[in-house]
Amino acid sequence: MLVEFLRAARRAGIAVSVAESIEAFSAVDLIGYEDRQTVKDALRLVIAKSDEERERFDECFERFFGIGNFESGADGLFDATLETSPVELLELLDSELARLLLDDDRAELVRRLHAAAAEIDLASVRLFTQTNQFARRILEAMGIEALDAAIARLRGSGEGEAQRLADFLELRRRAVAELARDLVERRLAASGGGEADRMHDEFLQDARLVNVDRRDLLRMRVLVRAIGRRLASRYGRTRTKAKRGHLDVRRTIRRSYSFDGVPFRTHWKRRKIEKPRIVLLCDVSGSCAPLAHFLLLFAYSLSEAFSDIRSFAFATSMIEVSEILETQTIDDAISQIMRTIGFQSSDYGRAFATFDQDFMDSIDRKTTVVVLGDGRTNYHDPRIDVMRRIYERSRRVVWLNPEHRVAWGMDDSEMLRYLPYTHVARVCNRLRHLEAVVTELVKSR
Repeated sequence: MLVEFLRAARRAGIAVSVAESIEAFSAVDLIGYEDRQTVKDALRLVIAKSDEERERFDECFERFFGIGNFESGADGLFDATLETSPVELLELLDSELARLLLDDDRAELVRRLHAAAAEIDLASVRLFTQTNQFARRILEAMGIEALDAAIARLRGSGEGEAQRLADFLELRRRAVAELARDLVERRLAASGGGEADRMHDEFLQDARLVNVDRRDLLRMRVLVRAIGRRLASRYGRTRTKAKRGHLDVRRTIRRSYSFDGVPFRTHWKRRKIEKPRIVLLCDVSGSCAPLAHFLLLFAYSLSEAFSDIRSFAFATSMIEVSEILETQTIDDAISQIMRTIGFQSSDYGRAFATFDQDFMDSIDRKTTVVVLGDGRTNYHDPRIDVMRRIYERSRRVVWLNPEHRVAWGMDDSEMLRYLPYTHVARVCNRLRHLEAVVTELVKSR
């Protein structure tokens, strides 16, 4: 069950590493599962690193481990009371679940619901259309058939006391059925809705960013940050790559001394693959405003994933936003950046001139420069000379343009003049484009 919860937490946008997963298991082994609040506090302490993640953790935990409110709604069926029944009627029950319902031991009932869910492998539920099927299987694992048989025997006895007991158990049975259904629905919601939700994620990755509904913004944030984490796990550390076929003669001979010069152990030359140094220039002018939210969100994700990244936002002028992205929550960061410089008329020439004067020393031969913008200058001087200097000083220049290629060079677009000073220029107006291009740019060559 804990494995499923950690998977649900990742889908909710909480970055849970392998090390943190191991710590979560160790914490639960140490404190046990008896006290729900203690388990919640321990897991929050282990896997939630920021205020935003703590909020997401609380919501995810309640969805995953929550189980209806006994005091209201359909679960209010538990409010029914019953006077002590004759012993001979209790002997007719022959159902462990019936006796549990009569004892009104709700904590034990919840425990058995979760145990039944684990027994039927509730983690395999994929579609909301399977809710009734899995709810029924949970009830069967809890012994609902024996309870139904006991209710039938009570009704068949014809006695008034027996009828009242049967009515009481029928109400409790309906309440248990509601709890089972509620458990399935919560587990589906916590795990992302199963196959249907994964299909929706596929749609969001292929949808034009300007067409994304506001209701999907939270899910888009999760997807964008997942891209950043995947890139960090692949390319966020220094690695080495063996050049098979290029023998390192010196090391081979040196290691052969202990074998009287016989080269039992050969060594091959390796080259160091350094994690990328990135400078990000993000257009937040009026023409790119519909995309600015996602561009800044991606910049935020990269700042979380890579330690060596500097981010700049520009419209009429240019400012560095690295510290804002590193020290504030995503909502506060985007709001502050857009208030400071967003929605203005774009002037690439003036913005590039500011970069040339104040920030050009941030670029060297190990730097990959990423420009996110449409290249529309409002007929101002595009300062191609600055773009040429950026190109000559950097390792790579990648330009991601939200417009279709047919629009490049039309009206006030200067993309065709910028193209000679880019190594890669791609259309990028979908999440799938963004991941593919950035995956390519961070690969060391």
